[in-house]
Amino acid sequence: MLARLKWRGAVASFFAAAAVAVFLPPAKAQAPSGQPVTIGFSMALTGPLAANGKQALLGMKIWEEEINKKGGLLGRPVKLVYYDDQSNPSTVPGIYTKLLDVDKVDLVLGPYATAQAAPAMPVIMQKGKVFIILFGLDVNHEFNYPKFFAMIPTGPDTKPSFTDGFFEVAAAQNPKPQTVALVAADQEFSRNACDGARDNAKKSNLKVVYDKTYPPSTTDFTPIVRAIQAANPDVVTICSYPLDSVGMVKAVNELNYKPKMIGGAMVGLQATVFKRQLGPLLNGWVNYETWVPAKALTFDGTEAFLKRYQARAGAEGVDPLGYYLGTWGYAYIQILGEAVQATKSLDDNKLADYIGKTTFKTIMGDVKFGKGGEWAQGRMLQVQYHDIKSGDLEQFRGMDTQTVLTPAQYKTGNVIYPYEKAK
Repeated sequence: MLARLKWRGAVASFFAAAAVAVFLPPAKAQAPSGQPVTIGFSMALTGPLAANGKQALLGMKIWEEEINKKGGLLGRPVKLVYYDDQSNPSTVPGIYTKLLDVDKVDLVLGPYATAQAAPAMPVIMQKGKVFIILFGLDVNHEFNYPKFFAMIPTGPDTKPSFTDGFFEVAAAQNPKPQTVALVAADQEFSRNACDGARDNAKKSNLKVVYDKTYPPSTTDFTPIVRAIQAANPDVVTICSYPLDSVGMVKAVNELNYKPKMIGGAMVGLQATVFKRQLGPLLNGWVNYETWVPAKALTFDGTEAFLKRYQARAGAEGVDPLGYYLGTWGYAYIQILGEAVQATKSLDDNKLADYIGKTTFKTIMGDVKFGKGGEWAQGRMLQVQYHDIKSGDLEQFRGMDTQTVLTPAQYKTGNVIYPYEKAK
């Protein structure tokens, strides 16, 4: 009888405790404490690359805040330590030397852009640090550094990836174009992308009738466009940096030049500030994008991140949508953080080993690194801009003014060809 009463009492206590638990607030993550885990990097916050660099930084700040709310890394708070590289590659080695020798950061991340990432490599290699860079093209080709990883969806065949889709679309037209002009800024990214475009032209059996570079300091693109026009190519492939891209679009429109297809590997046109500045001048251009708000490209966490980013963009003075680098800025630091959590370590060798073997679930989809630290499988998009009526922001929020042409699994429509039909 006594045993039965004890059993009933235990059951009653259990249900009473369970009832109380229902009304208790959920347990919070333990607040991080101790010395912060410091993550150092340079970022283009002024200069011609700033429109992209600043949105990447906001994405990284959002990750920092979120991870600290969840308890930090290794039970310690996370602190970002960063400096403005001014879009100037010559500042980068000094910044990373300071981060490692003076600030003594625990971990580093790469800067944004090819021209910035390459000069950091000797410093990083000397210190043996894991190095995930943001949107650098074929940076590790000469270095072959085993702790290098590139957060850019180019895939294993890096140089041709920016224009693969461009030439695929051109080759599918009837009648098929026969000739191509290639023009590139005389900078590392643009030269690399143009090397790839040259290979793609050869594969597509297109005759190259113009192939030249221009100095990065160029501001008047009218003579270049006139020279291309004189060569009379069917299609024009441009490999350019942000201010050049804007200058090229304006010059082509001012001269009323109408090749059958034009675009390719033009950095900058992905940023909302340039889309709004150019407005209808962009109609008909075919260019790479790394992400657009299509259903097939919306992954777990994408929409939640964009909601947070866009709510803060105005006050931060950054790209209001964040589609190009806000998302990727979050995703590349997300990978580093997950590697630390999984290995329970800040050891660069352990982190590099884990990153090289793991498929990461990020807000930009699955990321698996392969040979040379590049993505094992590429996912570069070619998009055509169309039906842009003004510089109004809302038209760029969805898919009304852009069509994904390649890859086939993400295609949302067909190209308007020739180019002048979209004007």
